[in-house]
Amino acid sequence: MLNFILQNIELIGTILGIIYVILEIKQLWVLWPVGILTALAYIIVFYNSKLYADMSLQFYYVFVSVYGWYLWISKNTQDEELKVTKISKKTTIKLAISFIPLYTAMSFVLVKYTDASLPYWDALTTSLSIIGTWMLAKKIIEQWYIWIFVNIISIIMYIYKGLNYTVILFLVYAIMSIIGYFEWKKSFIKSDKRI
Repeated sequence: MLNFILQNIELIGTILGIIYVILEIKQLWVLWPVGILTALAYIIVFYNSKLYADMSLQFYYVFVSVYGWYLWISKNTQDEELKVTKISKKTTIKLAISFIPLYTAMSFVLVKYTDASLPYWDALTTSLSIIGTWMLAKKIIEQWYIWIFVNIISIIMYIYKGLNYTVILFLVYAIMSIIGYFEWKKSFIKSDKRI
């Protein structure tokens, strides 16, 4: 019975996740509340699969979704919505530097203090996802590169863990990340801003 309930929660999370990415590609603010619901479903799924970094990431998604929601619906001083931007070298360096301690600390905790089944891979995808979601909240186009990589690694992890619906979700995510990049690129060409 518990297995049946968990599979249904995974299926609901998968459907919500697909809706989330469609809304992200279309740059609609409503992606954020859908993201919160997706994250809540996957907290349960990843806890039961002993993917604790992925589970912790879902808590982060809830909080960053509130932040992103605020950024995307608030107006700037010129009464405009947030525009797609390109990352600056300075921000790239800051994010690369922040990745190292994030990944190291997460790997250490997972190996030393949990029974995580794929600690290093779990820490890798989670660390990159934290950075990618921050970039999404700021509408930085290069976030799509991170998602393509994370989605491919995640597909392999979830096949190994037998999370079939989640494999489908991340396969869709990978394809939609490529589509999303090109859709956002059209918006960037119109605004041509860097952050």
